[in-house]
Amino acid sequence: MNSKFILYQVLPRVFGQREWVPGGTYEQNGSGKMADITDGVLAGLKTDLHVDAVWYTGIIAHATKTRFEGVEPCHPDLVKGQAGSPYAITDYFDVAAELASAPSRGLAEFEALAARTHKAGMKVVIDFVPNHVFRQFRKPFSKINFYTLYGQSLRLPFETDYRESPALGTGNCPGEAEPGMCDWYDTVKLNYDNKYTWNIMLDVLMFWAGKGVDGFRCDMVELVTADFFRWAFAQVRHKYPDTFFIAEVYDKGNYRRYADAGFDYLYDKSGFYDALREICAGNRPAYWLTQEWQFLGDMQPRMLNFLENHDEQRLASDFFLGDGRKGLAPLTVSLLFNTAPFMIYFGQEYGERGMQEEGYSGRDGRTSIFDYCSLSGERDEYLYGRYKELTALASDPVFARGKTYDLMWINPASDHFDPGRQFAFMRSCNGKGALVVANFADRPVDVRLNITKEVFDCLGIPADHRFFETINIPAHDAVVIKTFNE
Repeated sequence: MNSKFILYQVLPRVFGQREWVPGGTYEQNGSGKMADITDGVLAGLKTDLHVDAVWYTGIIAHATKTRFEGVEPCHPDLVKGQAGSPYAITDYFDVAAELASAPSRGLAEFEALAARTHKAGMKVVIDFVPNHVFRQFRKPFSKINFYTLYGQSLRLPFETDYRESPALGTGNCPGEAEPGMCDWYDTVKLNYDNKYTWNIMLDVLMFWAGKGVDGFRCDMVELVTADFFRWAFAQVRHKYPDTFFIAEVYDKGNYRRYADAGFDYLYDKSGFYDALREICAGNRPAYWLTQEWQFLGDMQPRMLNFLENHDEQRLASDFFLGDGRKGLAPLTVSLLFNTAPFMIYFGQEYGERGMQEEGYSGRDGRTSIFDYCSLSGERDEYLYGRYKELTALASDPVFARGKTYDLMWINPASDHFDPGRQFAFMRSCNGKGALVVANFADRPVDVRLNITKEVFDCLGIPADHRFFETINIPAHDAVVIKTFNE
């Protein structure tokens, strides 16, 4: 993949519109299917949003309370929600039965989905969950590959008839036999001290690469030794040279460690995402972003920028901005500031609010990964139009490959600029340039910037009189002034 690309995350289980009731079973609510992601859907992603890769979340077989043909339901007390967490893996070598029109043909249906995605000109990404599996794992592990707590019995944080003795260490707290309600009590952690685990997990990567997967979003990599990834990725790339890997990593101090282990891209949750959220909330000044990109240095192109994913609250939710249109300022900055790739979470482009009470998740501003449900179906067509415009800009060489100049250091507070609520930068490539100014304030502003000759010389573009004009910027929005594509 080129450095700048658009990744679109979709949870197939929730895809499509259905009638559903909170906490409903599969029989009551149904489930989205891989077949629902048609040629037309994929063509729309490519044409309208300039998507380069689709991350299909929850493909691999995982915990569920539902009985499918050939698949026994899991112990109901262990499963979170009716559908279960996509990260509580039961069988690394099969597809979640709920996603297939015919569960016995799940793998064939996935291969057909991958083929449709490739035909539309996009790469296929799925999750690789290397740290933990569901407690009632099916294959291919034995207890020797877990953290076995001999002499202790599992004590779940609620009354249950499920028994496990000796206890197996939970996914996020392997030394504890008494996980709490906020722990991943439905999972057990894999033990990488055992090299058999390494071999099996390499088999998992090879298996899915052979099914048409181009890239893997790797879950919670900081809980797995970096040495494993370095070893496994080298072998995968030997057979499938173009395979790419995305790390879900949170500690900024670990960014370079996992980049050096072979990851192509890393979540920048603790950097740009957290900074932009704090700025939107008024808890940080806009100029705080300068510190964030300076911390990253040469790592910037390898970060994956985003404003939503399945773990984070929706921009339009009452817990974040309350309106998708208020996300245009952070969207413009996160998408256009550098050459890093950007991720859109399905429904984000229409202002999905995530304010439904789906069941296990409750009303938390997120789209549930535990329940049989669907999105609200509300569509802000104006917002969708802006996403189309901005993603088209992102594919222009000025933004996809160009240089960045942060203008904040030469624009202190004045009557015409508030560095606490506005953020300004320029981009350039091959003599063409663009000025971007984002307004995080809740009122329109008139901005006039100081842009010195040094800026134009550094960017290799001629001075343009339009860059010196007073710029009117609506509240929670951004303006892009270009010297290209007239």
